[in-house]
Amino acid sequence: MLGPLPRVSADLSWRDWLETAMVRCGIKRMSYLVEPGLYGLHDPGPESPVLVTANYKLSFDHLRRELAGLDAWLLVLDSDGINVWCAAGKGSFGSAELVRRLADSGLANLVKHRRVVVPQLGAPGISARLVEKASGFKVLFGPVMAADLPAYLAAGCQATAAMRRKFFPLLERAVLIPVELAQSLKWLLPLAAVLVALGFWAGLAHWLLAGVLAGVLAGQALTPLLLPWLPGRAFAGKGLAAGLLVAAVFLLVRGGVAGGTAGLAAWELLAWPLLIGSLASYLGLQFTGCSTYTSLTGVKKEIRLALPWQLAAGLGGLLLLLTGWFF
Repeated sequence: MLGPLPRVSADLSWRDWLETAMVRCGIKRMSYLVEPGLYGLHDPGPESPVLVTANYKLSFDHLRRELAGLDAWLLVLDSDGINVWCAAGKGSFGSAELVRRLADSGLANLVKHRRVVVPQLGAPGISARLVEKASGFKVLFGPVMAADLPAYLAAGCQATAAMRRKFFPLLERAVLIPVELAQSLKWLLPLAAVLVALGFWAGLAHWLLAGVLAGVLAGQALTPLLLPWLPGRAFAGKGLAAGLLVAAVFLLVRGGVAGGTAGLAAWELLAWPLLIGSLASYLGLQFTGCSTYTSLTGVKKEIRLALPWQLAAGLGGLLLLLTGWFF
């Protein structure tokens, strides 16, 4: 019996779904936590599996939602409110924390077996050998996707090759867009206020705001949506490609208002691709930590190479616009 240990179910309440939607939009994202420790899913017993997760509530809810009809122990590590994958890379989802939680939970007195199932994406932070030596519990690395856990457990904790692979499909890329756009609003709204306060110089400052918005949408919406089809491997390059595509459309719209692209000054034809392309390229870099094929060293290298030319191109485009409009 569980006694005083908290019990949860696989059913999410309307409040869980509402809070999930809020977090997806960046609201209270960094404080969406559950208390670390041991939880009983439904009615676990001595033979029930022990599944390890992070104390980021989105991860916790996703795990229990996929375990309908199963009894299990959920061991929640203190990952500083970060998901399993990112926390494993940063060290908060690690061997020492797992050993400590195993001891503090008294799990050895609740189960007859000595096995814990850790998400495969948590492997960078967990040393199975060290955990077993310190706690007596053997670490099994489960499938990448929580949805595969029922089949994995039914097969005696044997993962198929498909369970070991992680893809980055359209829906998973699209779900990242709202939170990234919400982050951009923090500086887009002040920028809009500044432009309004400056009185929309010569009736053209609203085009600057529109150009910035075009760069944001290119980098934070079009880039993840078109990620597999954009040229190149670097996220900075993919963001640039999306930005140049949007810049071409922007110039058509701008030219239509001005009586055709032939009526646009040469500085505008150069300035908008520089501004929109560099902004989209920079924002495209934000998705390096969300993809399935980047590494910490690769991200650092790409940022080091991309930032100088992104900054130079962005400032160059802005200066061209300002000097062109005023002089």
